[in-house]
Amino acid sequence: MLFNSLQYIIFLPIVLILYRILPRKVRWVLMLVASYYFYMSWNAKYVVLILFTTGISYGAGLLLEKQEKKGLKKLIVGVSAGLCIAVLFFFKYFNFFFDSLTAVLSLVSIKLSPLTLKLLLPVGISFYTFQTVGYIVDVYRGNTRAERNFGIYATFVSFFPQLVAGPIERTSNLLPQIKDPVPFDTDDTMAGLKLLLIGYFKKLVIADNIAGIVDTVYASPAEFTGVNLLVAAVLFAFQIYCDFSGYSDIAIGSAKLMGIDLMTNFKAPYYSASIREFWSRWHISLSTWFRDYVYIPLGGSRCSKFRQCVNRMITFLLSGLWHGANWTFVVWGALHGLADVFETLFRKGLDRIRKIGVIRVLLT
Repeated sequence: MLFNSLQYIIFLPIVLILYRILPRKVRWVLMLVASYYFYMSWNAKYVVLILFTTGISYGAGLLLEKQEKKGLKKLIVGVSAGLCIAVLFFFKYFNFFFDSLTAVLSLVSIKLSPLTLKLLLPVGISFYTFQTVGYIVDVYRGNTRAERNFGIYATFVSFFPQLVAGPIERTSNLLPQIKDPVPFDTDDTMAGLKLLLIGYFKKLVIADNIAGIVDTVYASPAEFTGVNLLVAAVLFAFQIYCDFSGYSDIAIGSAKLMGIDLMTNFKAPYYSASIREFWSRWHISLSTWFRDYVYIPLGGSRCSKFRQCVNRMITFLLSGLWHGANWTFVVWGALHGLADVFETLFRKGLDRIRKIGVIRVLLT
């Protein structure tokens, strides 16, 4: 079920009406049923995967609160997070890594038999996997208490507005709102409707119409001039922004109609004056997730300049791989990582340029 489908246009109002009718204490039950219906409308058999990931992370949270030995707590985090990520790896990256391994071994005359599994990528798996891993780490760090009610926790993992394209929510933000819904508020309703309209305009009017032009040029680039290719590249940048941020607006707006606040995912990223600022404005839920659960655990900025740059490169390479199982995404992540490292090494000089306002003026 896509946000821009007739099914969703019918589905959302029905859920909202029932949500407002039901007593506040049992609204999570409706959200859970609606979320699993939404998820299973793509492929019902893959419900096993989200249940597995939910069960593993739920159990890990309970074990972590009972365990006092730091070594065992780390083991619980490693095993439970590893199992959740293993599901993501198998469905999203197995073919990519096996094909890459086969290609590398062939260079030294070692041949492996071709093995390509016909796997359909489960909807939202990259998002709910990261959300559950974040929950496990948050409980380990003591930033949040483990949820006792499995149904409420399952609702947190599968919450349908942000299941497909995020935002990747933090436990401390979303889980309390599911457990204790706010009373009906007219301002929330108006804000939610506004975000829905903005999101649908971005997606249906801008992104989908630009896509026709971009796809035509990219399908046969040799037939077009350099100016045409440049225009197509610029249009593509607006297409992916309006497509992705439009989906985020629809997700945030849908949740807002239920009185639930999801985090802002985009803040005018193309007005950024640097790569670092860009990633503080683009897909914010993902960039902050990598910051909190990858970059900082690696040492973050609390180490030598060299190690800090290595940490940044590792984070960006993993971020590139998260976006897609292809070496082009790894290269894309590496390029962004190199730009970020360059900014880290020459920050003082770049700050002087920014103070002059040259880059801002050019961008605006």
